[in-house]
Amino acid sequence: MLERPAWLADEPSRLIGFARGSRVQGGFAWLDDDGVPDPARGAPLWITTRMTHVFALGELLGEPGCGELVEHGLRALADTFEDAEHGGWLSDGEKRAYEHAFVLLAGSSALAAGHARGGELLDRACDVVERRFWAEEEGACRESWDAGWTRSEGYRGANANMHMVEAFLATGDALREAVWHKRALRIAERVIGREAAARGWRVPEHFSGDWVYLPDYNADRPRDPFRPYGITPGHGLEWSRLLCHLHASLVEAPAWLLDAARGLFARAVADGWDAARGGFAYTTGLDGQPVVEERFHWVCCEAIAAAAALHDVTGGESFYARWFATACEYAEHRFVDRARGSWRHELDPSGRPSTSTWSGKPDVYHALQAALLPAAPLAPALAWSAAQRPGGGGSSGQ
Repeated sequence: MLERPAWLADEPSRLIGFARGSRVQGGFAWLDDDGVPDPARGAPLWITTRMTHVFALGELLGEPGCGELVEHGLRALADTFEDAEHGGWLSDGEKRAYEHAFVLLAGSSALAAGHARGGELLDRACDVVERRFWAEEEGACRESWDAGWTRSEGYRGANANMHMVEAFLATGDALREAVWHKRALRIAERVIGREAAARGWRVPEHFSGDWVYLPDYNADRPRDPFRPYGITPGHGLEWSRLLCHLHASLVEAPAWLLDAARGLFARAVADGWDAARGGFAYTTGLDGQPVVEERFHWVCCEAIAAAAALHDVTGGESFYARWFATACEYAEHRFVDRARGSWRHELDPSGRPSTSTWSGKPDVYHALQAALLPAAPLAPALAWSAAQRPGGGGSSGQ
């Protein structure tokens, strides 16, 4: 296991302290640069779920007051976002796989921290995901539905399915049901084993409802925060890490997972990293040339975590140790905001703060995981490995 730099090891308490300011009536809010809720942004479902997961990790780390924040998140998910009539969780009048992945993750992590409501949330979310999003014949998840589950979007996205892999691994660990790990493998087989492998380990993001690649999708909206045009090197890094977790989670793990993890990482750093100025571009074209050159904090976070995971599975290869050190150094000197808290979410190509795509510092999910994952085992999921540590465990689930 890599030795984390001291500043990274000290980040969890600082990040959780910043995140505490997100509590508002009905959920957790989008935070501005100073950690104050941004009323123009509200408290989106994806932030409320991710912050509930964050505070569950905080509780497992022994951070005071986090247990009550987990309960606040669980109440908000039930009272503010859950559709009592049709089931599922609403976001802007829709029910999307992306947000439902984080509902699963929030429930699993809350349960790991000892919250009975977390287990109840997880059970309801599993039922919705199995009936509405998981497509057995596709080996992947549908993207979204209308509020009444009458119309499914004719689009399939790698991003939502990637987060379902993370959520399925956490769910399988929580329920001790291997079917969730096997579903995660099937998603990886489709998106990475089939699609990315055929494209030199560049991860294609956008597909039609029958999984035909859409290379020009959102060409007129290259900065979209969730469905950008082209290739997203940060997702290559994130998939690389997740394949390491998946390999560690399976009883009989196929060898191609680790080969793919290495290929994805190598492609992402080759295409995305700016050797002259430092930092990863947000997106590239299919040829690997930068399209959107702003640097997003979450990409650097995934580089840190993926390099640590690959250093682990390869027995300590120096290539990954060097990239771990490089990503940590860039994060410390560019993204970490000692004056105002948390990590800056976006920088321009020269490393100066930017708001071309992201305003403020919406949540701490990626940064907290980057601080914790290098010191954690690859399996079980992060919250469950924290719960198994001596002194781990959370509230009594009141």
